[in-house]
Amino acid sequence: MIQIESLHKSYGTRARPIHAVRDITLGIPPGVTAVVGPNGAGKTTLLGLVLGFLRPSSGTVRIAGEGPRRYLRRRGAAYLPERFRVPPEWPPRAALRALARLEGHAPAEADRRADDALDRLGLAEHAGKPAGALSRGLHQRLGIAQALLADRELVVLDEPTEGLDPLWRVRFRDLVRELAGDGRTVILASHELAEVERVADRAVLLDGGELREVMELGRPAPGPLRYRLDVSDPGGALDIAFADSSISRDTPGDAPDDDDAATAASAPDATADAGDRAPTADATSKPARVVVTVADPMELSNRLSAFLAAGGVVRAVVPLDADLEERVRRRLEES
Repeated sequence: MIQIESLHKSYGTRARPIHAVRDITLGIPPGVTAVVGPNGAGKTTLLGLVLGFLRPSSGTVRIAGEGPRRYLRRRGAAYLPERFRVPPEWPPRAALRALARLEGHAPAEADRRADDALDRLGLAEHAGKPAGALSRGLHQRLGIAQALLADRELVVLDEPTEGLDPLWRVRFRDLVRELAGDGRTVILASHELAEVERVADRAVLLDGGELREVMELGRPAPGPLRYRLDVSDPGGALDIAFADSSISRDTPGDAPDDDDAATAASAPDATADAGDRAPTADATSKPARVVVTVADPMELSNRLSAFLAAGGVVRAVVPLDADLEERVRRRLEES
């Protein structure tokens, strides 16, 4: 759907440029793509370049083979800006009807679409109130409603869940999945990584205007997986079960540094004869907290089975690579 090549946007003077977006090459297919990163990462600038609001300093954006401005003139896009506002004296129904007419709908169709959007976003009972009297969450829902007045293949939402209560965050996820299920391309920028992980197919991580990584969601991160184990370790059971795989140890009161995590075991069948091995001489039965690294969940299951068979007790197993927040944090720390 969207192809970005060597995209760069800078402001300021030639002597003292401010680089908002730096040399980004990226493909965005249909489905839900989230743009994430810290403040000042370039998220809103990237959206502005995709929508043609900004002209790149260099590089190109193509949407279905066309430049952004040509594409939007011909086919349009649904858009929610980061701070959507209507004049405070406008009631939601009047505002949506006027905006629907600006989309090119005939008056009767514009009224129908506005009323449908009010119902869909739970705004019907507030339809006659001045917009200035709406709460932050209601105003955000009004912004989402206006973005859906026309049927567009490209949907761009900047911080769409800001101000929404928990119930409407759930409903918003359903709405986004519905849009993506229709074959549309949905791009959303968000600081809320937990929400992103629940709704997006992929996350584009920006930092300092640069593309750090495209993270596929809904599947395990590629490469070894790390888990924190809280255990009781009698008779050196950990050394038996996780033979040929070094582990990072600490006491339960002090979580180990993630950077000290061990590398994956080189021998997948290392637990095969675990039950025949004697405990090590320096065994301890004290509680322990360790970080282990395995190739996949099956290897973890096999090694934990060997640990239990050797007399160990498992109190907790915590995946350290399971959520987007952790993946983003570690990637930014590498930068």
